[in-house]
Amino acid sequence: MSLTVFITGATAGFGEAMARRMVADGHRVIATGRRQERLDALAAALGDALLPVRLDVTDTHAVSALPESLPEPWREIDVLVANAGLALGLTPAWQADPSDWERMIATNIGGVTGLVRALLPGMVARDGGHVITLGSIAGHYPYPGGHVYGATKAFVAQFVRNLKADLVGTGVRVTNIEPGLVGGSEFSNVRFGDDEKAAAVYRNADPLLPEDIAEAVAWVVGLPRRVNINSIEMMPTTQAPSALTIKRREAKS
Repeated sequence: MSLTVFITGATAGFGEAMARRMVADGHRVIATGRRQERLDALAAALGDALLPVRLDVTDTHAVSALPESLPEPWREIDVLVANAGLALGLTPAWQADPSDWERMIATNIGGVTGLVRALLPGMVARDGGHVITLGSIAGHYPYPGGHVYGATKAFVAQFVRNLKADLVGTGVRVTNIEPGLVGGSEFSNVRFGDDEKAAAVYRNADPLLPEDIAEAVAWVVGLPRRVNINSIEMMPTTQAPSALTIKRREAKS
């Protein structure tokens, strides 16, 4: 069955891979992002099955207007993939830039909740749909410098659990995908603002790839409507949760 899939952050990485996979699987995709030229290139590659829509998920007015602003044939959205998100910096909390914190909160939390609130009523009214969020293992496993980024992903995980409680019996499914180390995207380039430093994160690490995340999304979407996958935690075989950190100090004389 062909579905209408709404994907945020579709100009690169996970979002682009998911858009390509959904179209390959026979679905129609509304691909959104801030970079119009990349959306246009994706539309040129994928044809009429993809509708490019410029959208900044932190623009609350644009997000709330979505149900009426889309072309009529595209308004009944079956799957929302709230993929847009970012991490900024890796310094200790007391050295972090507060504006980075604000941007992560606005994008990773506000961008998700705004989209869900805009598109969920239509799904409930039609007694069917699927909300998929992109969380992170950082929402479960802390690491130095992950303070606000990890907290935003912990919010997403708990938000999805509570959505599931609200949606019991509605026919609407909700899933949180929680990847670990994933290469082939702009994640670390955005985080560090330094391409060389970003590349070093993945060097010889055999990380997951955006296509692996797209595969997970395709799987949960394709399951029978009676099946709800609450969450999927994904890591490459080269990664595992860290041991608890112990900082030892020499006794003062």
